[in-house]
Amino acid sequence: MTDEELAREKALAHERAAAAETHGVGASTFRTPAALVLFAWACVGIPLAWGIWITLQKAVTAPFSFVFPWISPFHDRLAPEARLARSVPLTQPELHWTEGEAPDQTHHTARWRSESGATPPKRVVLADDRTTADMAYRLACEGVGLLWRGDFQNARQLLQAITRRVDKRPRKPVESMLEAFNQHRQIQSQRARILGMLLIPFDAGHGISLRRAPDARQACEEAHGPADEPYVASLRELLGLIGAFEWRKKGVEIPALDNRIHPHYGVFSPLRGEYIDLVARTPMPRGSVAFDIGTGTGVLAAVLARRGGKRVIATDMDPRALACARENLERLGLSRQVEVVEADLFPEGRVSLAVCNPPWLPARPSSPVEHAVYDPDSRMLRGFLNGLPAHLTPNGEGWLILSDLAEHLGLRTREQLLEMIEQAGLRVVERIDTRPTHGRAKDADDPLYAARSKEVTSLWRLAAAA
Repeated sequence: MTDEELAREKALAHERAAAAETHGVGASTFRTPAALVLFAWACVGIPLAWGIWITLQKAVTAPFSFVFPWISPFHDRLAPEARLARSVPLTQPELHWTEGEAPDQTHHTARWRSESGATPPKRVVLADDRTTADMAYRLACEGVGLLWRGDFQNARQLLQAITRRVDKRPRKPVESMLEAFNQHRQIQSQRARILGMLLIPFDAGHGISLRRAPDARQACEEAHGPADEPYVASLRELLGLIGAFEWRKKGVEIPALDNRIHPHYGVFSPLRGEYIDLVARTPMPRGSVAFDIGTGTGVLAAVLARRGGKRVIATDMDPRALACARENLERLGLSRQVEVVEADLFPEGRVSLAVCNPPWLPARPSSPVEHAVYDPDSRMLRGFLNGLPAHLTPNGEGWLILSDLAEHLGLRTREQLLEMIEQAGLRVVERIDTRPTHGRAKDADDPLYAARSKEVTSLWRLAAAA
């Protein structure tokens, strides 16, 4: 090859390299018309065809998506948690254990049920009337579940014996009420975990086949709904469920109503009456409609209706609370006067009075049943305050019912609360205080007595800032 040919070949090589760098592909790709057509189809035709396909799919499936949601092409419009719920199947936790001696061992599986959200024990052993309290306590502390096969009443006595051993544990000295609160919650969590290791087998339909077992089928049915298969749950949770069922039948006396409120399982019971009395005696602003935000049992909505509120709208997000409030208001003859609706805090509209009794402690709940006590990051409190101005009439008021226990525990300061109120565009019209009368406020043995003995419950009358 001559020097001239070599130079020409080098020039062509440089052109190919430049073309490859410009187009991101080898320069040889564009040497034929067919290659150019294929490249154009890849860049334009495929996306165009895909867009036509999606459009046709929407046109065909949209009329049926309300019946067959899994064929809906609008999956991308769902909230992230809804998309996750569709993509991840819901599974019920299970409990596994073996019975008998090798080589005749049999393996068993049952559905695990826990209202507190506790995970099933990884190791399970059988226990009966021969199991000693010391052995049961040791195994429970190690996280071993004890599936009871003996007499039911003996299981209750064993649980009491384990409880006495748990409560004998010494507490470490603390330097502040905040440390005492955190330690108390940690101890309570450990206590619940240990006491939750004594397990009871249930038949389908919530029956218990143990000797001298109570008939808890109605109590379980009202709390959990029907059970079409056997399951296992902790004895401690069962006893709490039975106690709640008795409270529901008996009801809680409410002097302001001259009647009783019947709390359902999992709904906060109005045993502390001082906040109800605050609502019952505070002068109401003029107006025909009131909101009860986070109604629970419906007790405050009933008080407002009895005091002359022509129409009260009570809101909640918990299905148990909604059912409980409706049942109580029906029993009191107030179902026409009070409307119970599912809503996240406020319903639509403006009113002359909006009442809210949020959870009083700004801490994270460790189980679903604690949501009535703990309000993480004061979310419900902030939500009520921030949404209040947009739902009040010009002369309307918001009544915030709140204990100052969080302040005495070091969880929140009075200055922080006042700042929340001011930042929400509100002003304090008046604060009406009362002292709680429950037993723990006077129990010097309570680890949080120093804070509980100073507790004050207040009704804050709030209005839009000028």
